This record gives sequence, structure tokens and C-alpha cells, in this order.
Amino acid sequence: MAGQTPPASFMPGAPPPRPIPLKDRSTIVFVEKGQLDVIDGAFVLVDANGVRTVIPVGGLAAIMLEPGTRASHSAVSLAARAGTLLIWTGEAGVRLYATGQPGGAQSDRLLWQCRLALDPDARLKIVRRMFQMRFGETAPERRSVDQLRGIEGVRVRTIYQGLARQFGVTWKRRDYDPGNFDISDVPNRCLSAATSCLYGITEAAVLAAGYAPAVGFLHAGKPLSFVYDIADLFKFETVVPEAFRIAGLHAKGKLDKPVDMAVRHACRDAFRRTNILSRLIPSIEEVLLAGELERPEAPEDAVGPAFEDPAPSGDEGQRG
Repeated sequence: MAGQTPPASFMPGAPPPRPIPLKDRSTIVFVEKGQLDVIDGAFVLVDANGVRTVIPVGGLAAIMLEPGTRASHSAVSLAARAGTLLIWTGEAGVRLYATGQPGGAQSDRLLWQCRLALDPDARLKIVRRMFQMRFGETAPERRSVDQLRGIEGVRVRTIYQGLARQFGVTWKRRDYDPGNFDISDVPNRCLSAATSCLYGITEAAVLAAGYAPAVGFLHAGKPLSFVYDIADLFKFETVVPEAFRIAGLHAKGKLDKPVDMAVRHACRDAFRRTNILSRLIPSIEEVLLAGELERPEAPEDAVGPAFEDPAPSGDEGQRG
């Protein structure tokens, strides 16, 4: 009958893919200078010469789209259904312009995150737990969030200086322009490229688990504040040593590829070696549980769902 929605069995297109849990996926790929499309049901990059490269979209945490990339509606739709985050970035993945939204299946986790961030005592407990997870020791007692941030900053600068000596890198300070990747010196360019890789997969984990990237605890005021909070837990065991190692190879004339490419490859290997994807979502849960606040219940007068959704096959926060 006219005006009625046809049954799901008559909807065009292939059945939506069942999302793979984040811990079972590969990390990220970088794509540039090509058209992303769906051809014969597969996620494909077509370059200027018509060469097709199939990308296993459902098996990736995130795809970084660099300049020169165009994406069709079908490609974006398939990535969303597969629970794979698309991130539109600048050259070398350093500047972030926009992201997709594969998470957000339920609001309970988001409301819990907001409740914790708005409670001063809970927020301090969470910042203390992040300090402990990051440095392997209990945070000093009777310190405010701002004081802990200062202590953290001193330790981070010390770690940078130690890695610079270890790999023979001339290091002054962390100094970069997010809008101009090439203006920085090589060590800072390596660090920018490395952290962008970590932020990409961390944002994918935050969204897959159903949380808001902007609602941070130590970091605030940025679209990725919570991403920075969680990424910092893994930064110095994964991407930062690799960034200094690549900068050291460049200084010695032993690098046979552009520094940004070398850093991305090194980070990819570090992510596999440390099995980071299996640890990100449990770490998010551990951080938030430190706030010691219960998840808020839905109001009694709220309207429940009209139809029950099937149980998700991927992570609890994913759509699909």
C-alpha cells in the first residue's frame, strides 16, 4: 500500500555486516589519493589509473582518510554498519577535520561518563587512577587535579629527554603547529605522526564502547579530551619510543623512507606487539570505575523502546 514502509526483507542491498569486536580487529590503515567506494559488496579504493584495492573494512578499527581522498555514500554507509571509524585528516594524519560515528548504541555509558566528569570527587579519583596506570605508582596524596597535571608534565618532559639521549636525537622541547606539519623539526614531526596514529585507534575504542570523546577528566575543552586521557595511558609504551627511534635513524642517515611513513609503520608494529586493541576498552572501564559512582538508572517516567533490538554482535556500545 502506498505510504507504507516495505518489510526489511525487501530493502535493497546486502544484509548489514555483523560488527567484529574491537579486540579482534587490526588497528588502522591510511588512505590517500583515491575514490572510496563499494564494488560488488566490497569496500574498495580506486586510484586515478582505475586500480582497485580492496580494504577489509569490517576488520579494521579505523581508516584515516588523507588529502586527495573522496568517499561515496555507499562507502561511508558500509563503514558505519561495520563499526569502523572513518577519520578525515590532514597530511600524515596530523590534523583532524571530521570523524564518523560508529558507536552510540545506548546512552547509559554516556550518561555515566558525564555524571563522573561533573562530580569533583569522582573526577579526582579517576585522574589519580590514570596517574597510577600511566606511571606504575600511586599518585601523591592531597593533590588537586591541577597539581597532578603539573607533576605529570614534569615527568613527561623527563621521559622525552631520556628517549632523546637513548636514540641520539637533538631535543629541545615539544613544539609543533597542528596546521602545518612540515614547519616542525624532525623529532616533533615524528611525535605528531605517532600520536595521531594512537589517537585514531583510541577514538575508535571510545566510540565503540559508547562513550563521548569530548568528555574528559584530565583534559578538557577539546573535541577529543577523553581520547587524550586514554591515549596517554599507552603513549610511552607504544608510539613515543618509536617516534624517537625513527628520528634517531633519520639523524644518522639510516632512513630509507619519509619520516611520517616510517613512523606509521613503526606504530602499526608497536600496536600489534602490545596488543593494544584488546586492552583499550577494558582500560576505559577501569578508569571510570575508579570514580566509584553507580551508572544512572533511566527515569521511571521515561518511554522505553517500542521494539526490542537484537543483541549486538560486536562491542556493547556499537550500533548493529
